[in-house]
Amino acid sequence: MGGIEKHAGLPLLAEIDYLLRSPDDRVGALGFGADPKPPVPIRKFNRLHDLEKLLALVDSVHDEKEVPDSPDTVEIVNLPPICTAIGGARPKAVVEDAGALWLAKFNRRDDRWNHARIERAMLELAKSCEFSSAHSRVETVADRGVLLVKRFDREKTDRGYLRFRMISGLTALRTEDTRQNRERWSYTLLAEELRRFVARPKEDASELFRRMAFNALISNTDVHPRNHAFIAESTEWRLSPAYDLTPSRQISLEQRGLAMSCGIRGRYANARNMLSECGRFLLREEEAAAINDEMEGQARNNWFGIARKAGVSEADCMKLGS
Repeated sequence: MGGIEKHAGLPLLAEIDYLLRSPDDRVGALGFGADPKPPVPIRKFNRLHDLEKLLALVDSVHDEKEVPDSPDTVEIVNLPPICTAIGGARPKAVVEDAGALWLAKFNRRDDRWNHARIERAMLELAKSCEFSSAHSRVETVADRGVLLVKRFDREKTDRGYLRFRMISGLTALRTEDTRQNRERWSYTLLAEELRRFVARPKEDASELFRRMAFNALISNTDVHPRNHAFIAESTEWRLSPAYDLTPSRQISLEQRGLAMSCGIRGRYANARNMLSECGRFLLREEEAAAINDEMEGQARNNWFGIARKAGVSEADCMKLGS
């Protein structure tokens, strides 16, 4: 919203102003205009050959250098939302390549490890743990990795990009991204909410349990409700592919927490805690325990090979494993 306020040049905006001024390539299928005619896209998408220029702008913004107020600058400073709440620590932009739209996520010079390659590895590790994750690849730009994550809410057609309906976990939970509303930031509540509208509730609730266990295994402490989504490519709703699978450095082996409550002991990322409310995921305790054991084995046995195949350095693998 900060970017919208900046470029509107107005001291105060109403809710309708935010809708009318939101980027044309926003997440999901909704578009907003001043009349019944759908709004016309206002710009072309960046291409792969623009990545080096965009990376330079990322560095300029991060270094707090003087950045000219140009359309290119807008791509970085006022990035369009897609899968996550844009405006966090990881700079992003949308690019078009191979008949698809991709979310480009840039490494920064002060990163303690290669985020692009590590996130790519975690997206592939998720597939080995038998749940759906976004298609991705890494491009090397100016000797630095840029992660490209394929947008799953768009499909290229002869008439342009078809938009799929999509809502975030935050919407499904009917809550907000504020500290005062975090009592509803809960995997178990999300499992119950999805049963109201997805086409295959048992399948999706079980997959949500897998994702919860996976995030605990890789110490992904930033999976807030915006990092979960539901998508409808036709009439039926389902969990979207997983995204933003980014591990954190472990601070304590005894007590690790997730961003969302996962059992009767709240956010405590412990197998016993996650099993404590497995029935709300439509799983029997023995089923949930088997999933936990299976995923722990898959992650333990496969993460290093998958990480190295994704181009993660041995030094970064040592950091991940410590």
